[in-house]
Amino acid sequence: MKILIADSMHPSLFEMLRDQGWDYSYHPEFRREDILTNISGYEGLIIRSKTIVDEEMLAAATQLRFIARAGAGLDLIDLEAAAKRQIEVFHAGKGNRDAVAEHALGMLLALFNNILRADREVRNGTWDREGNRGVELMKKTVGIIGYGNNGSATAQRLSGFGCRVLAYDKYRDHYGDMYATESSMEEIMQEADVLSLHIPLTEVTRYLINDDFVDNFSKPFYLVNLSRGETVSLDAVVKGLKSGKILGACLDVLENEKINKLTPAQQEVFDYLRKADNVVLTPHIGGWTHESYVRINEVLVEQIKRWL
Repeated sequence: MKILIADSMHPSLFEMLRDQGWDYSYHPEFRREDILTNISGYEGLIIRSKTIVDEEMLAAATQLRFIARAGAGLDLIDLEAAAKRQIEVFHAGKGNRDAVAEHALGMLLALFNNILRADREVRNGTWDREGNRGVELMKKTVGIIGYGNNGSATAQRLSGFGCRVLAYDKYRDHYGDMYATESSMEEIMQEADVLSLHIPLTEVTRYLINDDFVDNFSKPFYLVNLSRGETVSLDAVVKGLKSGKILGACLDVLENEKINKLTPAQQEVFDYLRKADNVVLTPHIGGWTHESYVRINEVLVEQIKRWL
């Protein structure tokens, strides 16, 4: 079996593939046109985040049997076109779920305890205890939308803080467990102090968090997004922060993550967020640990091996 690896990958992957006796070509430098030119000779394609696998690419991939995405999201892959050609699609949601869950907790604790602001102030010679008095996560009600790998791992971590967790997942039934109570979207909007998103980007979830959503929340809340940037309208977030309906935001993902190429409207919103003390921003690193980099490869190879 010949596999094309078209993105940068942790070197642990190569030994795993060799152990299975699979032939691979590693071309992280390949651009779209290079993949289109060469893909016909391969049965497998391994990608990360730079490659869009659409109808055009799949039409050129005449021998392709599987696509493996080294990450959780599948929004860059035309799943319908792949299914039509009976091409299997794998992703590594289990590979980085612990990293995502820990990052979510880290962002929340930094926000609640003013850690980033206090750190800056102390470095600049200001010792302000009262101005940095924190809020406790203990016993808060946390609503989790999307109760798959990342959502359930986050709920497990929250249990250690005595949080009450309400979980909603449109595509699952009977998923309540010892860490979360199966709930409706309405219950979460009525009762949650914190809203955490762990959902893929689809036509259903695109801009799920908009002006109406924020307005319909029954009380002021904190927002956490470690899923996909376009699930949240940042314009709605800024409006919510200004009105006080959103008490604070932890954003690991943005609508446009090319922050040096923002439109004027996007720049205005981003400038507000980057200056706000009640906003914690990180550059899409929620699942980006040294451990998850290896574990993602292990999860992908194990899935391909079982399928074969």
